[in-house]
Amino acid sequence: MSKSLQCVLKLEHFVEAAEILRPFAHVTPVLTSAHLDELAGRELFFKCENFQKTGSFKFRGAMTAVTKYLQRCREDGAGDGGPVITHSSGNYGQALSISSRMKNVQGYVVMPRNAPSCKKAAVRGYGAEVHECEPSDGHRKAMAEQLQSEKGGVVLSSSQNYDVIAGNGTIALELFEQIADLDAIICPVGGGGLVSGVAIAAKILKPELKVYAAEPRQADDCHRSFTTGKLFQFETNPDTIADGLRVSIAEITFPLIRQYVEDVILVEESEIKKATHLVYERMKIVVETSSATALAAVLSDQFRALPSQIKRVAIVLTGGNVDLKTCPYFSA
Repeated sequence: MSKSLQCVLKLEHFVEAAEILRPFAHVTPVLTSAHLDELAGRELFFKCENFQKTGSFKFRGAMTAVTKYLQRCREDGAGDGGPVITHSSGNYGQALSISSRMKNVQGYVVMPRNAPSCKKAAVRGYGAEVHECEPSDGHRKAMAEQLQSEKGGVVLSSSQNYDVIAGNGTIALELFEQIADLDAIICPVGGGGLVSGVAIAAKILKPELKVYAAEPRQADDCHRSFTTGKLFQFETNPDTIADGLRVSIAEITFPLIRQYVEDVILVEESEIKKATHLVYERMKIVVETSSATALAAVLSDQFRALPSQIKRVAIVLTGGNVDLKTCPYFSA
C-alpha cells in the first residue's frame, strides 16, 4: 500500500460517513438462496442495495458528498455554498436529487438521452433539474462543467470523489456486522466508486479478505486498465445491457482498484441475462442487470476456479431501478 493511498481514506472516514448516513439511509438486508449456493458451490450472501433509498447504493455516496460539501462551505464562511451538479445514467442522479432536496440545496443532473425513462422521471420527481446530453463520458462532463460555470456550486462525481467513495464503503462496515467470517466480496464496476470504497473499508477491517470486481465484457475498460496498468476509457458509451456500468473508471478510482481489488472478472451479456433471471425467479426481488453482473461473475468458470478456501462470498446487489416499460409483462 503506497503512502499516497494510505493517507486518502482511513477507517475514520468510513465511520464518519456511516454517522452522516445514520438518520437517512437504510441498513439494507442480506438475503440468501440455497439454490444459488448450490449453483455457485459456495455460500452466497446478497447485500440488497436495491432496497436502499432511491433504489440503489448510490444514495450512500451522494448524501455523504452533499453533506460534506455543505459542511466545508460553512467552515469556509461561504454559507450554504451553491447548487450541486452531477452527470449520471440514472441511479446517482436520483440519489443526488433526493439528497440535495433533503439538504435544501438545488440539484442539477446531466443525463444521457438514452438513459432509462423511469430514471429520468425519478430524478425530476425528487426535485433536481435534468439536462440531457449525448451518451458519452465526454459530453456528460462537458455539460456538467458548463452548468457549474452558469450556476456556480460544485460538480459531485458519482465515482471520482473521495466523499462518495467513503459513503459507498459503509456497505462493507454493515456487511461485517451482519455476516461473520466472510472470505470475499464482489461488486459490479462502472466508474469504480463502489468497489473502491468497499475494498478499502473491507481491507482495513480484514486485510486477508478478497474483493473482486465484476464487469461486462462489452464494457471492459476496468479489466483493460487493471491488466495493462494503464488507464483505458471508452470514448462513447459501450453497448451493454448493464446500463449502469457503461461509464468508465477514471483517475481517482483506477489506482484504488489496482491497489485493493484482487481481480476483475468479465462476463458475457448472456451470462448477465441468465443471472438476472435467476435472481427474479429464485429470490423474488427486483434487480437491475447491472446488479446481476456480480452474480454472473460468481457463477463464471473463472470464479469457480478460485481456491476452495473462498467459501463465504458477499455479492452487492447494487440497485433495482428497472424500467418496467421495457418488460413485456408491463408493456401491454
